[in-house]
Amino acid sequence: MTSYGGKAVIPLDEVRRNFFSHLTLQKLLRKLSSGDIALPLMRMEHSQKCATGVHLQDLADHLNKRRQAAKKELRQMTGWA
Repeated sequence: MTSYGGKAVIPLDEVRRNFFSHLTLQKLLRKLSSGDIALPLMRMEHSQKCATGVHLQDLADHLNKRRQAAKKELRQMTGWA
């Protein structure tokens, strides 16, 4: 939370820069819309052109799921408990 100045909702471009820098903003939006990246996107209004962001808890949950998947993969590859 301190990384984002106490904000509860992180602007999507900041999330992209910090965690998905290999994707353009448009590509990230497509992956979020299609469900390829399971991360809820919040719109600040009903407009398609409004500001978008990711709630900090949703981002933390996503990172934790990715961590668990990486640990499972490591255990399968190495036999580590």
